[in-house]
Amino acid sequence: MPKPSSEHVENFLKQLDHPLKPEMEEVRKIILNTDEGLSEHIKWNAPSFLFQNDDRVTFNLHGKGFFRLVLHRGAKSKDPVDLRPFFEHAQELLEWSAPDRATIRFTGMNDVESKRDMLQAVIRKWLEVSG
Repeated sequence: MPKPSSEHVENFLKQLDHPLKPEMEEVRKIILNTDEGLSEHIKWNAPSFLFQNDDRVTFNLHGKGFFRLVLHRGAKSKDPVDLRPFFEHAQELLEWSAPDRATIRFTGMNDVESKRDMLQAVIRKWLEVSG
C-alpha cells in the first residue's frame, strides 16, 4: 500500500470536477482538524482518512446533489461489533448501513456548517470505538 499522502489528495481534489467540491474541501479540513493521528490517501477513487494505519472515514462522491462520508472499520476483517449504542446522541446525523458502518450525507455549505461540531464529535468517537 502506498504511504498516505496529503499531496496525493490535494492533487486528486485539484483535478476533481464535482458540484460540491468546496463543501468537500471544507469537510476534509474539519476531519483533518479532528485528530492529529489522522492521515489521508485516495481509496475507492476518493479521499480517505486513516487512523492507526487503518481506513476509518472515506468520502463517497456518487450521487446527485450530495456526497457522503462513510464511517467504517477498515479493509481487514474484524469481529462483528455493534457501534450504534455509542452514537445515540447523533442519530439524526448518521445513516446505518450495518451495525459497524454508517454514512453522513452533505448537500451544501449550509449543511456542512450546521453539522460541523457534531461531525467532529462523531469522528472523535468513531476513532475511539471502531478499532
